[in-house]
Amino acid sequence: MPGVVERVLLAEPRGFCAGVEMAIKALTWMTRVFPPPVYCYHQIVHNASVVAVFEAAGVVFVDDVAAVPPGTPVMLSAHGSAPGVAEAAAPRASVVVDAVCPLVTKVHHEVRRMAAEGYQILYVGHAGHDEAVGTIAEAPGSVTLVDPQAGLGGFAPADPNRVALLAQTTLGHHEWEEVLHEASGRFANLWTARKSDLCYATTNRQAAVEAVAARAGVVLVVGSETSSNTRALVRVAQAAGAAAHRIDGPESIDPSWLAGVQLVGVTAGASAPEGSVSRVVGRLAPRDGVEVVGAGGEAEYFPPPPQLRSLLLALQSAVEGAFGACQPGRPGPLDDDRSWGAARALELLAAG
Repeated sequence: MPGVVERVLLAEPRGFCAGVEMAIKALTWMTRVFPPPVYCYHQIVHNASVVAVFEAAGVVFVDDVAAVPPGTPVMLSAHGSAPGVAEAAAPRASVVVDAVCPLVTKVHHEVRRMAAEGYQILYVGHAGHDEAVGTIAEAPGSVTLVDPQAGLGGFAPADPNRVALLAQTTLGHHEWEEVLHEASGRFANLWTARKSDLCYATTNRQAAVEAVAARAGVVLVVGSETSSNTRALVRVAQAAGAAAHRIDGPESIDPSWLAGVQLVGVTAGASAPEGSVSRVVGRLAPRDGVEVVGAGGEAEYFPPPPQLRSLLLALQSAVEGAFGACQPGRPGPLDDDRSWGAARALELLAAG
């Protein structure tokens, strides 16, 4: 690679969030409990390399639950599914585990509640994104999708005093704030959640990449094109004044981006593995090493989906009962769930 990169500014936090950690580990459990194939409605997370590892382990990703053969296990992805999807899967699959991120579930609850109270809902999100599709389906007759780049346009509610504003959790914070400002100016009694629908991981990663972009000549954002939060990181870095590019990995780096650049920023979307980041840094080979920039790590933890917890507890009881060794309160397979992460899960899958 031409030129010499003096230093890499590595954003912190970056990469897997708690929702992605939970979903990847949950699907890993499914591949261990059931013989292949295990089906998953939509990609478990929006990252091509993660999806490829699961496909090699016997997971089949589908965009319609009608493609799931009767009597086979199915997982619903982290982005949240329309109510009709879960209803259709229940009588078809042997087991249904919903790996939806709890922060997406929060927005689903808000949509249902505000619709029940007679509000017209402005939902700021990207058309066709899995999360947006699933959320809008909670109350389609009450929700208007707002493209953050287009704003409210000609939206004219029947009652201007009963308008709610909600958002896709992975938006760029500038996108959300611009629409919030516009809507607040038009509707004096606008309802919004007391805490922004943007998830903590989204805002934390965007704050870190802003700090990196303030110093770097170019910022590389590791993640897949299908990842909304990855694309948002690129836009945030660009808004902060840096040239920024999304890359899948080191093979995506255009050497011309680095011409004359001494400080290169690197971050990763919430569904991108740390291994991909490490390979990018290795390709850059910074002469003076790596400097971590940002607010530090995250301690957020989401437990496995309740359906999976119930399933594994039942399996534990069945095995212990078969050997006459049932011991109430005995540690189960999920008791040390905090001690291992999605990176380890992907390593186990890759190793077969």
